[in-house]
Amino acid sequence: MVAPTGRLKVLAIVLAGGEGKRLMPLTADRAKPAVPFGGIYRLIDFALSNIVNSGYLKIVVLTQYKSHSLDAHITRTWRMSNLLGNYVASVPAQQRMGKHWFAGSADAIYQSLNLVHDERPDIIVVVGADHVYRMDFSQMIEQHLDTSAGVTVAGIRQPLHLADQFGVIEVDESDPRRIADFLEKPQQAKGLPDSPDEVFASMGNYVFDAEVLEQAVREDAAMEESAHDMGGDIVPAFVNRGEGYVYDFKDNDIPGATDRDRGYWRDVGTIDSYYDAHMDLVSVHPIFNLYNDRWPIYTNYGSPPPAKFVHGSHDRIGHAVGSFVSPGVVVSGATVADSVLSPRVRVHSFSNVSASVLLDGVQIGRSCQIHRAIIDKGVEVPPGISIGIDHDQDRARGFTVTDSGLVVVGKGTVIEG
Repeated sequence: MVAPTGRLKVLAIVLAGGEGKRLMPLTADRAKPAVPFGGIYRLIDFALSNIVNSGYLKIVVLTQYKSHSLDAHITRTWRMSNLLGNYVASVPAQQRMGKHWFAGSADAIYQSLNLVHDERPDIIVVVGADHVYRMDFSQMIEQHLDTSAGVTVAGIRQPLHLADQFGVIEVDESDPRRIADFLEKPQQAKGLPDSPDEVFASMGNYVFDAEVLEQAVREDAAMEESAHDMGGDIVPAFVNRGEGYVYDFKDNDIPGATDRDRGYWRDVGTIDSYYDAHMDLVSVHPIFNLYNDRWPIYTNYGSPPPAKFVHGSHDRIGHAVGSFVSPGVVVSGATVADSVLSPRVRVHSFSNVSASVLLDGVQIGRSCQIHRAIIDKGVEVPPGISIGIDHDQDRARGFTVTDSGLVVVGKGTVIEG
């Protein structure tokens, strides 16, 4: 029997081993959760901030692919009080259960059961590391205890016509919290009993009793035909036994949330969704509000100086509008609009940057035109270069151009003047 809510021992497991192929070239030499976001953050900061703000301070982060920058960020940023026994620990794949790396998210937990045994929690919260949102997991745990579920899955309401883009949770009409079926990107899906034009999309966040999760991943590990995936194998097994429940994300009440950003969640698994999430930030009334100091997103971006805007003659004015401008940025006689400038970016005179995302240390030379582009860390753009204006020219330079016309310049790219 699990202890009452106030005395629960909760362990949070963050699944951060994803390869992130759909975010290439941003994931060419970093793990997906380590991809910079919103100027000063990394994607993993959102999951970790939500867990910490929920009051849970024992957290393990399971890593695998290209994890160096992710490990370094966690080590430098997420330090807890040793006196109170709190921690955020980055744990790489260690081949504890055989000569193989993590074969899937469920296998990652199975191979890390020693961490569970060390902590001996009552409840385990399992979350993904690459979504942008705010969530109080304590409210989800309360429902989990109330229903005595085997697993509780966080679900966000999405339009029915988008069902083929998500893992879809269909519910029991007689008990709309019980999961009737769990479908991966179905071509046809049933709407919700209280809203026929909507479906529940899985957010990739789960709550389990600790003993129940351990038994589930052990049983899954013994099944050779399993893909050892949390959403594809573990959750459906609970659903088939009638032990899967959904937590409606719209019921999650976040201090300081506005009507506009309440219930916001974005899976930034593709270049286009990553870009769109940035554009959500820079609107006059942001769809996702980073200025909510009652539920802060924590990070560490070093110690650059304040941003600076220089030159003020009539044809050479350094200014930015509708944009995020991070510390250490210098906009020198250039125009920036509807963009995100990460720390230490330099934009030189007579250049125009619009609707773009520039990552740490990007240098934009004089008289450049940058439009609807994502430029990765440290890239130097020589004077007079245009990016995002002529896509044939962009492709000829080796840049990535998406079907929607976004241009991505990868880290380490050398651009000839």
